[in-house]
Amino acid sequence: MGTWGPGNFDDDTAADHLSRLTDQLATEVAEAMAGDPVGLEPDEYWGVAVPANLELLAVLARTNYVGVLLPEVATLETWKSTFLEIWDGSIDGLEPSEAFKEARRSVLVRTFDDLVELRKAEDAG
Repeated sequence: MGTWGPGNFDDDTAADHLSRLTDQLATEVAEAMAGDPVGLEPDEYWGVAVPANLELLAVLARTNYVGVLLPEVATLETWKSTFLEIWDGSIDGLEPSEAFKEARRSVLVRTFDDLVELRKAEDAG
């Protein structure tokens, strides 16, 4: 295929680069999900970095650039369930306001759901 346009992401090399980048983001999430659940609590590194990685994947997927790879829907749904279970079980220990707690949980749900919808759209062609 080679080059199909003048843009920064309009060739095979850029597509390969995006594939590696999105794979790295997803691999980090997969490793965090498979690790110690304490690391996913809201005040821990992966409790913040996992949703950030997912948001970055969604941003990249919306560009429709060739090479953006998203995890399977079943994987995303499992991650969502696991992450929210940990979040729900630990957030009260940080004593957030109810307003923050509700707003943050809503953002987390949206983050996972948006990525699921993007993957479903990709699968539908």
